Amino acid sequence: MSQEYILEMIDIVKEFPGVRALKGVQLKVRPGKVHTLMGENGAGKSTLMKCLIGIHPPTSGKIIYDGKEVHFKTTQEALNSGISMIHQELSPVPERSVAENLWLGRVPVKGLRVDHKKMREDSFKLFESLGLDVNPDEKMGNLTVAKMQMVEIAKAVSYDSKIVIMDEPTSSLTETEVEHLFRIIEDLKKKNVAVIYISHKMEEIFRISDDITVFRDGEYVGTDEAKNLTVDKLITLMVGREVTEMFPKIECPIGETVLKVENLSAGKAVKNVSFELHKGEILGMAGLVGAGRTETAETIFGLRTKTGGKIYKNGKELNIKSPEEAIANGIALLTEDRRGQGILGLLSVTDNTAIANMKQYGFPLKHKQMREDTADYVSKLNIKTPDIQTPIQNLSGGNQQKVLVGRWLLTDPEILIVDEPTRGIDVGAKAEIHSLITRLAGEGKAIILISSEMPEVMGMSDRIVVMHEGVMTAIVDRKDFSSELILEYATSDKPYEPGQKEG
Repeated sequence: MSQEYILEMIDIVKEFPGVRALKGVQLKVRPGKVHTLMGENGAGKSTLMKCLIGIHPPTSGKIIYDGKEVHFKTTQEALNSGISMIHQELSPVPERSVAENLWLGRVPVKGLRVDHKKMREDSFKLFESLGLDVNPDEKMGNLTVAKMQMVEIAKAVSYDSKIVIMDEPTSSLTETEVEHLFRIIEDLKKKNVAVIYISHKMEEIFRISDDITVFRDGEYVGTDEAKNLTVDKLITLMVGREVTEMFPKIECPIGETVLKVENLSAGKAVKNVSFELHKGEILGMAGLVGAGRTETAETIFGLRTKTGGKIYKNGKELNIKSPEEAIANGIALLTEDRRGQGILGLLSVTDNTAIANMKQYGFPLKHKQMREDTADYVSKLNIKTPDIQTPIQNLSGGNQQKVLVGRWLLTDPEILIVDEPTRGIDVGAKAEIHSLITRLAGEGKAIILISSEMPEVMGMSDRIVVMHEGVMTAIVDRKDFSSELILEYATSDKPYEPGQKEG
C-alpha cells in the first residue's frame, strides 16, 4: 500500500541571530503531485526548503521523508537520499563546459581519469530525453540565462530524485521554454516524483499545481487543493489583505523631452534604436528574450560600449562611457541580474543602499548620514530586515530588490531605468514597487520600464517601445495597447519607421 505523503515537515522552527524566520510551520507533500509554496518574499518558503536539504539545520521540528525521520547535514546527503533542488539564484561555473557543470561532483571516471567520452554521451542522452537543444561542449558562460536555467533543471532531473524542488524556475525562461518545463514536470509526475514548486506567477501556479500551501511572515497559513482556490482568495491568504490595484497607473502630466536617443547601436545587440523619453512618463520596453532591451539600457548607462548613434539629455549631447558618468548625469539603472550586478551580498543593507551615492558622504565617510538615509528608505519602501547593518544576502529576494530601488532613489536621478523590477517578487511587494514607480512618475521622474511580463508593461506604461533581436519594431501608444499587437511587433523583423500607424 502506497503511503499518502512522501514528505512531512512538522512544527519547523528556524532562528537566525535576531530573527525567527520560521515559526512552527508545516508541509505535507504527496508523491506524484505538484505542491506549490506561496507567500510574500520573506514568508519563509526558501528557508523551509533550505532546512529540508541540509543548508540550514532547523532549530526544532521533525522532517519525515519516505516514512523515516531524517536530519540532513549537507545538500549531498539530501541528494543521495533522492531530494534535488533548482535554486532561484543560479551558481554555474562559467569557465567550464555544460557537461562538466551538469555532472559536477559526480563525474564518471575511467581508472584515475575523468571519462570525458561517457560524460558527453550521458549529457546528450539526458538532453535528448528532455527534448533540450543544448551543446554539452559549450562553455557554460556562453549560454543565455534562460539556457543556463534549463541546464539546471536537467541537472536536478538527472539525479532520479523522489522529490524535485523548483524555486522560481521560470523567472528567466521564454514562453516556449516554460511550456517545455511544464512537459518535464508532467513526465516527473507520471514517474510518481513529487515536485515542490515556488513561484509568484499566478497563471502558471493554477495551471500546474495540485496542492498549494501558503506562508505569511514565517508562519503557516494553510493548505488546500488548487481547484478549491481562486487568484483573489490566494492573494488574500498570502498578504492578509486584498491587493485590489496591481497596476496603480495614474495619469501624470507628461512634460518636456528629458532623454533623446538617436540611432543608438551597440555591436550586434542594439541596432539603430531611436526614441524620446519625457518628464513624468513611464516608457515601457517589450520584446522576447534576446530582443536587446537590456542591452539598450546598458548602453545608455555606460555599461556597454556605444558603437553608433547619439544620446541627448535635456537637449545636451552626452558621451557616457561608464556608470559613474551616467550617475553624474542623473541617470540610474536597476539591473536585471539582482545577484550578479546588483547586490553586494556580504555587505550590509546600509552599504548596499549608500554605495551609488558615496561622493555625497565625503571623506572620511559620514556614517551617521548613511545610516539615517538607509533607515529612511527602509521605512519608505517597507523593507523587512532585522537591522540596517544586516548583510543583504540574509534578506529575501524581494527585500533585496527594494534595497536596490532605495540605492538608486538616493542618487535622486532624473531618469530611472528599471529592468525587470518585479522578477521573483511576490504580489504584495509587486504592488508596492508598482505604486512607487507610479508615484515617482507623478513627481516628474522620467522612467524606462523593461519587463517580460505583458500585464506589467501594459499596465504601467504610457507608451511601449517594442524590440526584436536588437531592432526597434514599434512604439505603441497606451490607447492602442493589446497583447496581440505587442506580440506581433515583438516577432517582426521590420524596423520601426517614424509616423507608422500602430495596430
